[in-house]
Formats: sequence, structure tokens, C-alpha cells
Amino acid sequence: MIIDVHTHPPRPQFARPAGQAITNAAWRPDKAASISATPADYAQAMEVVDRAITFNIASHPDKDPNAPFDPSDLVMPTKEANDLTAALVQSQRGKVIGFVTVHPYEADPLQEIERGVHELGMRGVKLGLNYQRADLLGSEAYAIYGRAQQLGLPILFHMGTSPVRTAPLIDAYPLHVDRIAIAFPELKIIIAHIGHPWQVDTIVVIRKHPNVYADISAQFFRPWSMYNALRLATEWGVMPKLLFGSDYPIATPAETMAGTRQVNDILEGTKLPRVPEEEIEAIIHRDSLALLGLAD
Repeated sequence: MIIDVHTHPPRPQFARPAGQAITNAAWRPDKAASISATPADYAQAMEVVDRAITFNIASHPDKDPNAPFDPSDLVMPTKEANDLTAALVQSQRGKVIGFVTVHPYEADPLQEIERGVHELGMRGVKLGLNYQRADLLGSEAYAIYGRAQQLGLPILFHMGTSPVRTAPLIDAYPLHVDRIAIAFPELKIIIAHIGHPWQVDTIVVIRKHPNVYADISAQFFRPWSMYNALRLATEWGVMPKLLFGSDYPIATPAETMAGTRQVNDILEGTKLPRVPEEEIEAIIHRDSLALLGLAD
């Protein structure tokens, strides 16, 4: 069983004919990432996994809907974001699970969660509160966490760095998840990207809280960073809390699997300790849906 817990639906405004893809050089250091994809491209990329989770990120309610097109902008109006996610889920015929997104400062984000769950069939929540310009420890956000806990919906947070200048890093600092997990002990949480470059902060949080996990997306193209993160996770005994994720379309699941399996390649000629290969395979083959309460 291979589960990709971190994918993004293709967005129609990014679609381009073959050879004319929109690329963004800020999202990964080894090459410019293509962000132009179609549902068919998504399906082809997901052929190497058994199931996947996908989501968008809701924009701030004050964002100008007529602002010029910006390919680095990750957010979109809430209803449009969730309808797009639901359309991709439907096109993938049961292979993909959708997470609803909301903005804490909307008039009634809890109503949109209800629509996402009961009308669109969503089974979790995605928040990227730095991109959304919202306080992740504010009362508005806490209301979302409380409703998600009541409904048994896991939340995946974007955590860690970002090249987007308008996205405050403090709202993506993984140590804050400690306070959220204390307040909502039954809420299942995924910290995206192991909270890079604050992986050690993520490790101490997932070690402490039974219902908090982290995904390994966006790690393999920084080999030294990934090696240190996985070695620390090994030493702290939290490798079983790490989930496979690709961050598609920034990277494909196949790329992420190959890159993760190469984590020890940089050690050649050194006496540095290896990341156990069996632990790497365990991450790739982990039944994340069972851990998150999403098993069918």
C-alpha cells in the first residue's frame, strides 16, 4: 500500500499546451517546477500509488478576485477551491480523497466545512494559514479545529518555509502545533514538509502527541536537509510518525520515492550513520489512511 497524502489538483488557469508549461523556479532548488497539469496528468502521476489525498487552499475573503493572474499564488476563492478539488476526486473514480479548505476569517467557515463533507464528500481539512494571512492560534482558527475534531476530520497544515514574500513564516512554524494538539487532543494533524527547515521542532511535536504526524513532501531535493531530518527522526524514534507525500505537481510520487531511497547516497566515503533502509520503505508503504481514520 502506497498513500500520497500531499497532492494539489491541477488548476485550469495553469493549463497550457504541451511544451508551453508554466514553471516556477522558486519551489524547488534543483530545477524549475512545472505547475501546468491536467486531470489526465494527475492520474498518470498517481499510477505508482494506491491512494492519494488532494486539496486546495482558500484565499483571504478580502482578496481581490479580479487581481492579475499570478502563477505563484497558491490560494483561490473558497467555493471555487473546494469545487475544483471535488471535481478531481470524482474524475479519479475512488482513488483520491479530497480535503476541504476554508478561511478562518470568512463569515461562516464552518458552514463550508459542512458543505464540503456532506455535499462534496470531503474527508479532511487543508489549511495554509501563512498563505491565507490568518492567525493559526486565533479564536477563528480554533473554531475550525474544534469542528474538525467533532467531525473526525484530520487537518493537514502547510508548515515550514515559503518563497512567497507575503506569507508570514511565523504562521507556518511547526512548534505552534504543540498548542493546537494540547487544546484538541483527539484531532488528527499532519505537519506538511516535516516543517522544513524546522524539522527538529516538528520531530519533538510528533513525538509528544499521539495524533500528530508529518509528511515528507518537498524533502528529497535538499539531500543534506533530508538526511539530517530522517536521522533525527530515527534517533528520536518517530520514523513511524512520518507519512509519504509528494507535493504534486511540484514533484511526482515517483520522484519522491526515488529521491527518498537515495537519502544515504551522500554518505559515501564517510562514517556517518545511515538512515535505515527498512524505515525508508516503511514510510513509503505506510497505511496513512488507517492512521488518519480514513480507511474505507
